[in-house]
Amino acid sequence: DRAGMMVSPKAAQAEGDKFGSKPVCSGPFRLVERVAQDRIVLERYPNYWNKGEIHFDKIVYLPIVDATVRLANLKSGQLDFIERVGTSDIAALKTDSRFKISRITEIGYQGITINVGKSDLAQKNPLGRDPRVREAFELALDRDGIAQVAMDGAADVGNQWVAPTNAFYAKNMPVPKRDVAKAKALLQAAGVSNPSFTLMTPTTSDAQKIAQVVQSMVKEAGFDVKIQSTEFATSLNMADKGDFEAYVLAWSGRADPDGNIFSFDGCKQPLDYAGYCKQEVDDLLNRSRTTLDPSERKKIYAELAAIVLKDRPIVYLFHRHWLWAHTTKLSGLRTIPDGLVRVQGLRMN
Repeated sequence: DRAGMMVSPKAAQAEGDKFGSKPVCSGPFRLVERVAQDRIVLERYPNYWNKGEIHFDKIVYLPIVDATVRLANLKSGQLDFIERVGTSDIAALKTDSRFKISRITEIGYQGITINVGKSDLAQKNPLGRDPRVREAFELALDRDGIAQVAMDGAADVGNQWVAPTNAFYAKNMPVPKRDVAKAKALLQAAGVSNPSFTLMTPTTSDAQKIAQVVQSMVKEAGFDVKIQSTEFATSLNMADKGDFEAYVLAWSGRADPDGNIFSFDGCKQPLDYAGYCKQEVDDLLNRSRTTLDPSERKKIYAELAAIVLKDRPIVYLFHRHWLWAHTTKLSGLRTIPDGLVRVQGLRMN
């Protein structure tokens, strides 16, 4: 996982495909109970190496999909801590002295993946076929507006696989400003003044909002976008088969920039839903993996940005803020960009 979790090889081998329901790992808690879609119960492991930093005997995780229900449970005292706070709830929580909000920018990204070679659909649609059309599409976007509508501003806009605050962000390739006139000119030059394509999107609220505001924005430049709402697992299967033209897709991110680009832009890599393949890019990606000097890696990623951002297999939009809310009785929370909560140091006062 993105946090680098260790498991017991002996237990993993013994349990086989049942290991997920009986995990033996190296953390401060052990699994007591897991009821699918209901709860996960953990209790303190007494032999943990850093047990002095663990201040709970038991932790119960409740999978509550609806953000409104999560918040209601926090306010009623049924929960002490919630993650993925609805962005529209932040203002009200800030005025409630019983709770505290914590946030940090994710290491992942939100973007739109374009089928440029995954299947025959790429050549049947001008968006996948012509880089000028993809440039026009990007120029028709106002990232600040998208982030405001979809996330209530709880995001940092960006145009790369890492956020602008990341050390490996290519500063010579800044976020382009919206330019509808230039977008129209590019479409005219490409001979498709009114291109049409289908934008597949998961059924989550954030993804739906992104699709809708993108549809409205690019219409001003001449694009006719049809939104196809699809259950998430189904959409991934369709993307893997190349059964899409464009796809609203987020990535949770990895600490090293390689985890945000190699599998997505390398030829025939498992997450290359765009079907993007260029030998020059592959060579740079492989060099970035074998170069230890951070300053040299940064130069390599700048070269990659110059190519990939021009080809646009993915149009990056923004980097969400991880949002947590908890009772003020809870202290010691460390915000980590991977969005995973560390229990070390947490205590109830």
